[in-house]
Amino acid sequence: MVHSEHNKSKGGSSFVLIIFGALLLFLAPNINPSNPELGAIALIGGIIIGGIGFYLRFIRARAKD
Repeated sequence: MVHSEHNKSKGGSSFVLIIFGALLLFLAPNINPSNPELGAIALIGGIIIGGIGFYLRFIRARAKD
């Protein structure tokens, strides 16, 4: 029982949010160039999603200490 708790991943979903946000930031200008509103929404969404992931991964962990 103790060994299984030791091997649990800690905060894996926050890292996925950071990666997904970075991908949105990278791909935002290329998403449907004929409709720039979608690119702007993807850009803002990438910033928000990456920011949430960064908060969960780094800021919240330090606030608990």
